[in-house]
Amino acid sequence: MLQAHVTVAAVVEHEGRFLCVEEEVAGALVINQPAGHLEAGETLLAAVRRETLEETAWQFTPTALLGVYHYKSASGTTYLRFAFTGDVSGHDPARPLDHGIRRALWLSEADLLARQAEHRGPQVLRAIADYRRGQRYPLDLIRQLADAPLTA
Repeated sequence: MLQAHVTVAAVVEHEGRFLCVEEEVAGALVINQPAGHLEAGETLLAAVRRETLEETAWQFTPTALLGVYHYKSASGTTYLRFAFTGDVSGHDPARPLDHGIRRALWLSEADLLARQAEHRGPQVLRAIADYRRGQRYPLDLIRQLADAPLTA
């Protein structure tokens, strides 16, 4: 049986630069969008707001679903990643960042391309490419259903 990890990510552009995090994973520093796992009882939108705040100290307001990315890592772990685009505000530079996050940084697309070997995975550049192409889906595409079983 396939068990996928459900994750969320924020793709934010400001003045030609993208909000990224530099994080330590298995002893290596990697670059990623602010991203993380969906927690029990949490909506996808709440998760992406929380993860962005915890990893960057920026308040994130999602405006569109950028895409859904199915990815199997080299370790064999399968991820289903919901990437959102939106805006940030209310930065709190004194806020401590999540465990493993070294720093938040704003990188141009050229910077990201030059540092591709440091990316956490192929989803980093793919999300930027989809963003640049103007790919956007309305947030109401996501339906939060009650825990009760559906009937016909």
